[in-house]
Amino acid sequence: MISWMDFEKIEIRVGTVIEVADFPEAHKPAYKLRIDFGPEIGVKKSSAQITNLYRKRSLLNKQVICVVNFPPKQIGPFISEVLVTGFANEENQIVLATPELQVPNGARLM
Repeated sequence: MISWMDFEKIEIRVGTVIEVADFPEAHKPAYKLRIDFGPEIGVKKSSAQITNLYRKRSLLNKQVICVVNFPPKQIGPFISEVLVTGFANEENQIVLATPELQVPNGARLM
């Protein structure tokens, strides 16, 4: 188990997808995302294996929930700066974690 203090160290924030690109170099089908977390955090990059359920057009302007304080991770030629969160469905496809209603970019999970 983790303590409440451990949980508070994880910065889970909401951001808006502002750019989506194919990621052909990835071992598994994925997109490269640019996500706007507002003025405090800025725009960050991430890779997401969500091509089965989401088209590029449907991701633009979508708010997503991300962990923003992990260290950057090298994924092939790309550096992912945040972890986009989601849940696996019955087919092991990732369903994005999103806020039900619009919230300010950078808002922290409470």
